[in-house]
Amino acid sequence: MDKQLAKVYEPQQVEDRIYKFWLDGGYFHAEVDPKKEPYTIVIPPPNITGQLHMGHALDETLQDILIRFRRMQGRAALWLPGTDHASIATEAKIVAAMAEEGLTKDDLGREAFLERAWEWKRKYGGRIVEQLKKLGSSCDWERERFTLDEGCNKAVNEVFVRLYEKGLIYRGERIVNWCPHCLTTISDAEVEYEEHDGSFWHLRYPLTDGSGYIEVATTRPETMLGDTAVAVHPDDERYKDLVGKTVILPLVNKEIPIIADTYVEREFGTGVVKITPAHDPNDFAVGQRHNLPIINVFTPDAHITDEWGKYAGMDRYEARKAIVADLDAGGYLVKIEPMKHNVGQCYRCSSVVEPRISKQWFVKMQPLAEPAVKAVREGKTKFIPERFDKIYYNWMENIRDWCISRQLWWGHRIPAWYCDDCGEVIVAREEPHCCTKCGGSNLRRDEDTLDTWFSSALWPFSTLGWPDNTEELKYFYPTNTLVTGYDIIFFWVARMIFSGIEYTGETPFDTVLIHGIVRDAQGRKMSKSLGNGVDPLVEIEKYGADALRFSLATGNSPGNDMRYIPERVEASRNFANKLWNAARFILMNLPDDEAPAHLPSGLAIEDKWVLSKFNTLVKDVTDNLDKFEIGVAVQKLYDFIWDIFCDWYIELCKVRLNAGGEGASTARAVLVYVMTGILKLLHPFMPFITEEIWQTLPHDGESIMVSSWPEFDGSLVYADDEREFERVMNAIRAIRVRRSEMNVPPSKKANVHIATAYADTFKRGAVFFERLAYASSTEVGNSFEIENAVTIITDDAKIYIPMGELIDFEAERARLNKERDGVLKDIEFFKSKLSNEGFVSKAPAAVVDAQREQLAKSEERLAMIEERLSALK
Repeated sequence: MDKQLAKVYEPQQVEDRIYKFWLDGGYFHAEVDPKKEPYTIVIPPPNITGQLHMGHALDETLQDILIRFRRMQGRAALWLPGTDHASIATEAKIVAAMAEEGLTKDDLGREAFLERAWEWKRKYGGRIVEQLKKLGSSCDWERERFTLDEGCNKAVNEVFVRLYEKGLIYRGERIVNWCPHCLTTISDAEVEYEEHDGSFWHLRYPLTDGSGYIEVATTRPETMLGDTAVAVHPDDERYKDLVGKTVILPLVNKEIPIIADTYVEREFGTGVVKITPAHDPNDFAVGQRHNLPIINVFTPDAHITDEWGKYAGMDRYEARKAIVADLDAGGYLVKIEPMKHNVGQCYRCSSVVEPRISKQWFVKMQPLAEPAVKAVREGKTKFIPERFDKIYYNWMENIRDWCISRQLWWGHRIPAWYCDDCGEVIVAREEPHCCTKCGGSNLRRDEDTLDTWFSSALWPFSTLGWPDNTEELKYFYPTNTLVTGYDIIFFWVARMIFSGIEYTGETPFDTVLIHGIVRDAQGRKMSKSLGNGVDPLVEIEKYGADALRFSLATGNSPGNDMRYIPERVEASRNFANKLWNAARFILMNLPDDEAPAHLPSGLAIEDKWVLSKFNTLVKDVTDNLDKFEIGVAVQKLYDFIWDIFCDWYIELCKVRLNAGGEGASTARAVLVYVMTGILKLLHPFMPFITEEIWQTLPHDGESIMVSSWPEFDGSLVYADDEREFERVMNAIRAIRVRRSEMNVPPSKKANVHIATAYADTFKRGAVFFERLAYASSTEVGNSFEIENAVTIITDDAKIYIPMGELIDFEAERARLNKERDGVLKDIEFFKSKLSNEGFVSKAPAAVVDAQREQLAKSEERLAMIEERLSALK
């Protein structure tokens, strides 16, 4: 046992060494063990393009707290790590790097491009994993997975084939969300809406018969080139006679029909809308109902296609200006109204998304969503806080079919092949050698890859070996707790739930712990544009991982955003230093042969007090962690360690430690017992410092992280002793407060006289008044008559300190007069309430009695103050 601790705690000297010790010891690894109850968390896999940010730091800290807690409770605790291939983000990085070399994807071809992508993954993909280790994450790195690895690919192909065979995956032309920058489809969940300033352009469409015109209003005049109808509501009396007629499409000079459809809102705009099926999802639906032609106006990168003369090749916004100018010149522009509206943007690059007709692969969501909604309603998976289940229900109950194909090369390639001889579509787990219909060998594989979330949705079970029925899958699945931010409930959580139910028959986790986002000190979201992001690695280098973790847990409340306040991290570092100094004090007082934590007989009252308090702490912290009240648990640990243990108990022990003998031996044993327990309770939050200190104390076992979690012990409930000792402590506190108010320095000792009905208690505690209340002597009795004394009153005692030994008489008179004024105000307040018939008659009897009791105490206090003022005269 190494009994040395450096004078100052330097996390930079400790943390890497301790983490290597854990890795070398294999303490993070979980095995199938029928004798143990499993506890499983799968990490939300960070993108291989990512670098650790404060959101990751919070997410991983919360997971690590839970996994370390359950591991110490004796569970087979598996925290399964891995990374996400992040199709769009990764491909964009590689394309950008190639552009610097003057290369494009087409220059290289698919295979050469993928070789580069894998090389990029090997070079940079592990960066965030190493950063997670700096935070202290106790993941089972032996089981690390990647969403594009061979096992995950096997699972993805299995799911695709099963859904296709059930008729739940289909290929068809639909309106999709298209990113003109990333050049791929994105799902509804990947579209982020932001309020933009826009305009309503009111346009005249002339009636073909020359009898007038109809006025339409649009936010996108550039799409009018693809209009194939104008629509009104069938019950709109203004336009009933026009239905069935035609108008001339301005600039294009083409005849298009006026149709009636309930989609049109009569009260919105003019009650007439232009229908552009190729460029609006609602218009597409109207077009399907009315069998309208579909005319595409834009290229994949949102430029006007070649068919449109002078506008061909223009960017969509450039085309908007040119078309509006021409409409104005032709007399078709009626007016322009400013407006604000929500515009969909790509969640990766923030480009404005373009609705686009495209042949894509889709998943039918209704049959998958219904059992997933039912599972949450029946409590098979619970959201914490519960309010987030409403967001889940709303999205799942209004879900549209999921577009799963992406026009990218980096990702799981769709397992579908097309026969060029007969046109057959073949969906298979393995590459077919010939057409299953005609036997031909001219097979061509689908070029597209799957949405990244398709593979991420399988993460809780694909990482444990599914579709094979492995021992790990049978033991560790379903998993227990999923920890994630509220921003990916749609992206990921919902998809994992319906996937787990569909492919394994069970929900993938029993609890979803939702946390908020980490904002800056002013409450703003951290972003590159604001320049207010904080690098966790810089903070770790400055303060240590433990301080960062502790500050992120402090005040944390499920589902709520939190502010990152640097002073809080400094306070957490100071807390670590306080703990370190307490450990150094204990070590300095231990003999070389001190046994591991045990409790002797013959405990002093202060020992019983601290043990009883610690026992309550064990129960409370365990209950809090069971309920995911991590912020509450942290605060209780902080208060006990700083106040009860360091500021009180250690100081109380110094009397016996200095005296030596049996009393010193008992004090040492209790110090080691409580400190060992504190370190265990604190370990999930501050793993490095607790391991370092634990290793220096007498202990059994190899590492604190696999030691047993403290349990509530009924034999350590000393309620009476705890209550008795609190009387002494309250008196000491009151003396210290009064001396502080009177600016009496600690060096100025004074006699303390305590009049109390609890004489035995105060006599046993007399030695503590001399050490902690700066008493030169302590006398305990039923009553005292001492002239010119400072009087201090607690619930259990009346304390007198001779004035001449302490203070300036004039200052004390002024203080007492001020205190009397405050008490007089209190008396007036209570009397006023109690003289109010409405209050007395309507308020609960207990409330009225409490007010009367407060009045009586205030009047008693006033009498004492008057008595002291009289004595000072």
